[in-house]
This record gives sequence, C-alpha cells and structure tokens, in this order.
Amino acid sequence: MDYIEGSELTLFPQSLDEYISEDNPARFIDAFVEGLDPQALGFSHSVLKETGRPPYHPGVLLKLYVYGYLNRIRSSRLLEKEAHRNVEVFWLTGRLAPDHKTIANFRRDNGKSVREGCRAFTRFCRDLDLFGGELVAI
Repeated sequence: MDYIEGSELTLFPQSLDEYISEDNPARFIDAFVEGLDPQALGFSHSVLKETGRPPYHPGVLLKLYVYGYLNRIRSSRLLEKEAHRNVEVFWLTGRLAPDHKTIANFRRDNGKSVREGCRAFTRFCRDLDLFGGELVAI
C-alpha cells in the first residue's frame, strides 16, 4: 500500500472573487475604503502629477492597513508578507504587493490621514454594532 501523495497540479478558480465569501470582512473593508475621499482625508498622491512613476493608490494601501489592524498585523514587513501569500489580501489589493518600504513610507507620510481613516472605520463599525466589545481597533 502506498502513502497518500499530494500533487502540484491544481485547478484554481479563474477569479479571486470566488475565494472571498459574501460575508468576508475583506468585502466590508473594500466597500468602506472605496467610499472614502482620499483627497479630503489629506493623503499624499491623491492628486497625480504629470511626470514620474505612478504611485500606489492611497486607497489600496489604506485597505492593507485596515486589514492589518483587524487581523493584528501592524509591521510593514508582515503586511508585505501577507500581500504575497494571503488570498484575502490578493483580492483586497487587486494582486498588488507593495514592498515593506513603500508600506512604511505610506504610514510615515500619511500618519494623520491613516489614523483618521481608521477612526472613521472604527466609528462606522461601532455605529453598526459590529464590535462585540472584545475587539479593540486603534
């Protein structure tokens, strides 16, 4: 009798959307951040310049941060790691995987805006009674 063996060949669904259930918190994060105005919150790069390399959209990096806060991942290096291996983060960021330096610089350059975005998210969740009292968001 032989052992059970795995296979490297798999047939994944064509769309990442099939991996994310309708009640997944990543969908809520996505809808919330898409409803924010990055320019009103004061994010840098919310208005594009004519020259230079295009930056990541502030909403994508904010989604990554809010996801990290909800899952207790605060380090930019750990967020980078999640962006390379976590299917929820793939879906949330559209398969973008910024490096840890980009993530850290975003937090440094937009600290006040990130905090305000996270506060708004926390208030929104509290208003909808989504927090049971045992989860703390900063």
